Amino acid sequence: METVPEPGSNVPPKKDRLQTKKKKPRRYWEQETTGTAAGASPGPPRKRKRNRELRPQKPKKNDTSKKFRMSKKPRELKSPRPQRSLSGAQDPFAGPAPVSVEVVQKYCRIDKSKELPHPKTKTRSRLVVAEAQEEETSVRAARSELLLTEEPGFLEGEDGEDTAKIRQADIVEAVDIASAAKHFDLNLRQFGPYRLNYSRTGRHLAFGGRRGHVAALDWVTKKLTCEINVMEAVRDIRFLHSEALLAVAQNRWLHIYDNQGIELHCVRRCDRVTRLEFLPFHFLLATASETGFLTYLDVSVGKIVAALNARAGRLSVMTQNPYNAVIHLGHSNGTVSLWSPAMKEPLVKILCHRGGVRAVAVDSTGMHMATSGLDHQLKVFDLRGTFQPLSARTLPQGAGHLAFSQRGLLAAGMGDVVNIWAGQGKASPPSLEQPYLTHRLSGHVHGLQFCPYEDVLGVGHSGGITSMLVPGAAEPNFDGLESNPYRSRKQRQEWEVKALLEKVPAELICLDPRALAEVDVISLEQAKKERAERLGYDPDARTPFQPKPKQKGRSSTASLVKRKRKVMDQEHRVSGHRGRAGHPKGNALLLAPLASSTCHFSPVSPYPGQNPPEPGAAAAEAREGQAHGGPAVGPGQIRALSQAPGPRRNILSPRPPVGNYPSLE
Repeated sequence: METVPEPGSNVPPKKDRLQTKKKKPRRYWEQETTGTAAGASPGPPRKRKRNRELRPQKPKKNDTSKKFRMSKKPRELKSPRPQRSLSGAQDPFAGPAPVSVEVVQKYCRIDKSKELPHPKTKTRSRLVVAEAQEEETSVRAARSELLLTEEPGFLEGEDGEDTAKIRQADIVEAVDIASAAKHFDLNLRQFGPYRLNYSRTGRHLAFGGRRGHVAALDWVTKKLTCEINVMEAVRDIRFLHSEALLAVAQNRWLHIYDNQGIELHCVRRCDRVTRLEFLPFHFLLATASETGFLTYLDVSVGKIVAALNARAGRLSVMTQNPYNAVIHLGHSNGTVSLWSPAMKEPLVKILCHRGGVRAVAVDSTGMHMATSGLDHQLKVFDLRGTFQPLSARTLPQGAGHLAFSQRGLLAAGMGDVVNIWAGQGKASPPSLEQPYLTHRLSGHVHGLQFCPYEDVLGVGHSGGITSMLVPGAAEPNFDGLESNPYRSRKQRQEWEVKALLEKVPAELICLDPRALAEVDVISLEQAKKERAERLGYDPDARTPFQPKPKQKGRSSTASLVKRKRKVMDQEHRVSGHRGRAGHPKGNALLLAPLASSTCHFSPVSPYPGQNPPEPGAAAAEAREGQAHGGPAVGPGQIRALSQAPGPRRNILSPRPPVGNYPSLE
């Protein structure tokens, strides 16, 4: 007989309800725990609350002797746990990213091969700190190359095709629309021929015609900034430190205009100017005139720094070295002279051509100079101290204008043809065997300049302005803090203030800027020698020590000799410790026996009112000391003691001597 089930009999018990619960999702950093109930979620173990009431509390001991007891076994250092992120994952590439040694060496500016012979301890510590900072800076610069996403362009022919036969129309068709818009022609035959200049950022273009036409524009967007006619012949035009100021060499005087075409200044001391060059880090405007004068004008204060007479007739060829800000002038006798405002005579004179020099250009590294002359020769010279020609080429027509790009391409204007030669890299000279590009214009060339940070060559000719595309000519990446083509007006003003605070004085312009950090020992010694000859004695020479006479038998001959020897040994010990602080055997040299040394003194009295020592006495005393087998000690190495009343005190030793020395008393 079947029985009726009781109500609620199909409901599982409480313990079985746990099995029917849904499993909690397990995170990937949580591990499965053993011994859990079947179906239970393997979550993190729960902290059990201790029942402090049930456990008996141990009485506290007042013995404090064990509190400071040292454990016999040393504590084992725990191994550092791997660092994890918030999600719990471990970084597979821990630490800084590796950097290749070749890239770091490219940014290093300290030559570690040159070491001081015996530097002092303080000097050596400073050098170590400077080298560490330079190495860290080089590593940071090498690691930041990842941010330089742009790469230089290039032009290659198909199946050995000569790139000089590629026309500008073919290049425009092959590039993108934004690059193709950078090639244009301005037909301005009415006011030509033209001279042109790009701003340092490469965004603005200024040009001036021989018949008075002056204009400035943003050539990327083709937005005209200003356009005026000065009603006078324009011979050259240059941007100053920013695109807001413009210097124009007119037929009679030098004029300064702003970006609205308003005349701000008329510098009448710079008259009949033929060429202009602006030095951006020195705020100097260099002008070459028909009268043969090279004038430097400081545009920050409006003062003429130097006016140098080149004594070579009319000056119509001038350029600057971007590396050291030295001005190069070409003369009609075939020489090129290098000038600095700190010198009244040229730094270097180089005989370059048999005829007159027509054009000069210097690359951005300051290592190579290109010249062309009336002898139809195009030469590339080495400016790294030898000043010898590296390569030469005879052109059917002499090049009247030359220009270097940021990556070392050389452009030459010959009549109505522009030829461009390329090298192996930025620091290598251009190869004059085969031209890289060739372009024919509608008029004779009168001005050339590569646009900074753009693969563009600007050409001013009798028919107007032409913008050529030259792949691989410019640096693909720019420094946003130095030359930012996209800067706003506020950023430009802040940059001007910073540039004025960091202005380099004109007196520091020299051939080798690295020599400014070195000490000119030869000139210093020569100045000391000339001063001693002019005065008849050396004012820097120290008088010999003469002991003060004492009473009660303490002025005997043996006592005087003993006191003299003590002072001499003390000075020798201090000078040796300072000079050989970095020597590995310095302590051994300081602990050498002192009793065997022999010293000779000069009979000149150290008291005031006496005649000064004769010149050459120090060298004679030194030679006499060496002849007797002792150290070369002369009057210049002994200092007199204080003549003030009171106890005797040695003024030579500001600190106690190093080491244990034998007593001389």
